[in-house]
Amino acid sequence: MRDETRLIGGGMVMLSLATAALVVIPYLQVRHVPPTPGLKPYSEAELRGRQAYVSHGCLYCHSQQPRASRFAPDAQRGWGRASVAGDYAHDEPHLLGTMRTGPDLFNIGARQPSTQWHLGHLYQPRSYVQGSLMPAYPYLFTAKEKAEPGDVVVNLPPAHAPHGKTVVARPEALDLVAYLKALDRSFPALAEERP
Repeated sequence: MRDETRLIGGGMVMLSLATAALVVIPYLQVRHVPPTPGLKPYSEAELRGRQAYVSHGCLYCHSQQPRASRFAPDAQRGWGRASVAGDYAHDEPHLLGTMRTGPDLFNIGARQPSTQWHLGHLYQPRSYVQGSLMPAYPYLFTAKEKAEPGDVVVNLPPAHAPHGKTVVARPEALDLVAYLKALDRSFPALAEERP
């Protein structure tokens, strides 16, 4: 019985130390970090797009945290500067991601500022990135005989456009693209938070 008590006590001490080191101390370090200068809060459309990003599972294949050049070649890949805590001041919850099946999206708004590119890429990724593993999201669009006033027409490459139809973006697609374009952290990070 005494050995079991030691085992349980030791396990609780180790769990407490791990929690302090991995949760409590990092929280205390970043809880009062101000937003990076140049960071703007999300608009209503961008917040709706952020929800679409989560609901469609984009965070399972994409990260939003480029690493410093001493840890990874993210800057050489063109993903932008390493992220700092202030870059996530308006993100609740944080969508850092754990997998990189696709590229990091931290600066996708700066790398691909074209709304048409994003819409076409969502409709059929392989028409824009050959060999892409990303699934297509055609249900975010409507194929019509003719566009109506106010419709956002998606200009697809001829090989991927439905024959005799006009592809129109639904509001959810436009919101998702607004969120992706808002992921532009090309402004400099604070000097004291250098990667």
